[in-house]
Parts: sequence; C-alpha cells; structure tokens
Amino acid sequence: MAKQLIKGNEAVVKGAILAGCRFYFGYPITPASEVAEAAAYYLPKVGGTFIQAESEVAAINMVYGAASADVRAMTASSSPGISLKMEGLSYCAGAELPFVLVDIMRAGPGLGNIAPEQGDYNQIIKGGGHGNYKVVCLAPNSAQEMCDLTILAFDLADKYRIPAVLLADGFIGQMEEPVEFPPARTSLPDKPWAIHSDADDEKRLITSINLEPELLEKHNLHLQEKYAEITRNEIRFEDYQTADAELVIIAYGVVSRIVQTTIDDMRAAGRKVGMMRPISLWPFPSAHIVELGDQVKQFLVVELSDGQMVDDVRLALNGKRPVHLHNRMGGMVPSPEEVQERALKILEG
Repeated sequence: MAKQLIKGNEAVVKGAILAGCRFYFGYPITPASEVAEAAAYYLPKVGGTFIQAESEVAAINMVYGAASADVRAMTASSSPGISLKMEGLSYCAGAELPFVLVDIMRAGPGLGNIAPEQGDYNQIIKGGGHGNYKVVCLAPNSAQEMCDLTILAFDLADKYRIPAVLLADGFIGQMEEPVEFPPARTSLPDKPWAIHSDADDEKRLITSINLEPELLEKHNLHLQEKYAEITRNEIRFEDYQTADAELVIIAYGVVSRIVQTTIDDMRAAGRKVGMMRPISLWPFPSAHIVELGDQVKQFLVVELSDGQMVDDVRLALNGKRPVHLHNRMGGMVPSPEEVQERALKILEG
C-alpha cells in the first residue's frame, strides 16, 4: 500500500491484517476505541471476523479459542480493560497460545482519565495475572512502529507460542503520522499443535490446567526455558547519541520523542547527552544498559508513571552508576525544556 497519513491506533489494525490476522475480539474503550473501530471496518473487507464481545473478559477468552484453532487473532483495550483481561492472559500464557494484545495506556489508578500514561508497565512486564508467566512486550514510539511492531509481535508470538503485547501510551495511539505499509504476508507458519478439525484433533489438548503438582512444575520449567531463549534472542533497543555521552536518558513511547528533542537541543549547546530507548520492554535490554554503564557516568529515566521501568534499570546496573528518575503522572507529560532542566541539574551535580 502507498504511504498514508494515519492514526497509530488504525496503523495497528492495518499492520495486523498485513501480518495475516483475520480475527479481532474486543470491547471499545478510550483512547483505544479506534483500534476496535478500524478492525470492524477493515477485517470484513479481507474475509476476516470482528466481534464486539459483551465484555473484556469475554473478548480475551474468545481470543483463547481462536488462537487454539490455527489462526492469527488479536484484541485491544486500554488500562482498566486490560485489568479485566489479566486472568485470561495468564490462561493463554499457560496454554502457550500465540496472539497479540494491544494496550493503549491511559492514566490511573482506577478509572483515572483518558490522558496518556505509562502506568501499565508493571502490570504487563511483571505479570498482572497469576502464576509464573511472561509475555513478549514491544513499545512503539510512532505510528510507523505501531504497524511494524504489530507485525513483529505476531511473528514472535507464533515463533515462541507466547502472547505478545504492544504497549503504547495514549499519545502514540492517537498521533496521526505518515505510515508506509509493507507487503502482505503470503504464508504463515504451520502450527501442528493447533486444532485443525481433523482426525488427529483428539490427540491434541490445549489447556492451562495441570492438576498434578509434578506435571505443573515440569510445565513451568519448560516455560522458563522458553523465556530464557527469548531473552537470548529477542532483545531490541535503539541508541541515540550515546557514543560519547556523559549522561544517558532512558525512555520509551512518546517520552522518547520528547527526550530526543531535549538531546538535540543540549547537543547544540555542547552538552554530551544521549538516549537509550528500549523497544522490547520484555525481554528488557539489561545487558546493554550494563555495557553503557562502562562508559556513562549517570543515567536518567524519564517515564509517565510513579517510577516502574526505573526499577529494571537500577536492577540491571546494581549500584554501578547513579540512576535518577524524572516522572509525571495523571496524564501530565513533560516538555523537552522540563527534561533538559532536570538533565542539567544532574550534569552540574
């Protein structure tokens, strides 16, 4: 398709269709409603299915069924709706079902408001559902990446039989930008484990329940081995002006766009500041942060939460370098000048 001026929320759906997704189950919620609206409009045009479920709980369980049946399926919501999906997400992770969940984060806690925030980091990365599970989590910072990382999320989900989450703040979902779409997938990976409505189906059991403790422990150990393999192979990040930096700012989503402006302004004034943007929030680029710590004197984490990603940065560095936090909450977003003021204070001691 030709380049289009399009919202991030709509780019997600077009990317999903190009990736071979044909099933969407969801319930509208601001600021993610355009995802459901676009899915309802575009999926029937390619022979796909859109169902507005009666609730978020119903939607995630519909995804469970579709993902069991050898199809690419997705759902989307915003923070309170994601909370309702957590039990089903744990079930899907336990059953090793590949699908894509899109979370367009809004401010909280509680009902909060519809302004952008990044307060769902812990819920997604640390496991908002029960049990010992992980999900692949990718964090776009543009409408283009809303498309590209959705396609990647489907590929990683199928490759590792794992749910994959696209975690974006409300600004990135609502932002309208030019997007260049890649060619549509002409073939998808085989899934011999899935339900195919054939004679071998009676040999296939897709479930997240293991009543025998020994079997459940064995299954958990298998999952942990898979998560370790993903950590070895699928870490993604972007460095910006870090080669000679004295201070590296770590940010994702819309905050990384703000920080890039800050760095450009500070570089023009002769200040050696850089940015590391995690693209995969899980697996988290901890090893790369440690490498940066060999050359960088200090770090500043900027995020729209009470300070959630900063815990993973501090854990990676283990006291090797000072890690500062600049955060906003409730839908408030820092300006480039605000971030620059904080960075200057750190550089000047």
